[in-house]
Amino acid sequence: MAVKLHRCSVMWAKMGSHPCWKVQKALDEAGIEYELVKYPPFRRSRRADYATRTGGDSALPGIELEDGTLIREESADLVTRIEEGRLTA
Repeated sequence: MAVKLHRCSVMWAKMGSHPCWKVQKALDEAGIEYELVKYPPFRRSRRADYATRTGGDSALPGIELEDGTLIREESADLVTRIEEGRLTA
C-alpha cells in the first residue's frame, strides 16, 4: 500500500511524545512504505490545502491513502490503527 504521511518538518524531534514522530515510527515498525509530505510546524495558515482536505482541521499528522483519502485522527489513534492493520478509510 502506498501512503503519504503528512507531518511537520521538525524531523529531528524523535521523542515519544511528538505526535508526528509517533506515527512515523509506527509506520516504520509495521514495514509500511510511505512518502513524507512536510509542513511548517507552527504556521497553520500555510497548511490551507491540507486543512481543506481534512474538513478544516490543520493539525498534524495525517495519513493519505493510495486512493487520496486523508485520515486525520489523534496520533495515538493513528498508531493504534497502524498497529492493528486497519490502515483503511
